[in-house]
Amino acid sequence: MAQGAAKKVKPRKKSVLKRIRQTERRSEVNRANRTRVRSAIRKLRAALGAGDAATAHKLLPEAYAEIDQALKHGILHENTANRYKSRLTLAYNKLAAAKTA
Repeated sequence: MAQGAAKKVKPRKKSVLKRIRQTERRSEVNRANRTRVRSAIRKLRAALGAGDAATAHKLLPEAYAEIDQALKHGILHENTANRYKSRLTLAYNKLAAAKTA
């Protein structure tokens, strides 16, 4: 086509418009779930960084629950979820061992 020439635009079908609406809704839900997981992990990491074992002990199961929910809903891949949980557990165990020693 020559530059500046008008393009032909096909009319969108009803099914395409419905799929767009569904995708927007799912994206919003997925974003909220992902944010909830990241916030839980961020809070736990902050407690671990501050050396607050009591708070970290309380936040660890909550972070696990959020990660497992994200895994169940397909927000996170299984290996990613396991990696998060493993690294958080290692950091918590290291803090707990330092507190008892």
